[in-house]
Amino acid sequence: MTQNDLPNRSTKMNLMHEDLARAHIDARLQEARERRRADVVQRSQRLARRAERASQRARLLLARSL
Repeated sequence: MTQNDLPNRSTKMNLMHEDLARAHIDARLQEARERRRADVVQRSQRLARRAERASQRARLLLARSL
């Protein structure tokens, strides 16, 4: 092993750690995006059910008034 190999190894290790950290961050960001997407879908489904119930109530009221 030469004196020049030591800095190269150190630099390679640092780069490996940076790559690993970057991969973890990317994975967490992807999970957060997926959770947000799922929240949006759930919210829209909940609002659609609420709108459907309101529509049914309105039809029932209209039928009763006739």
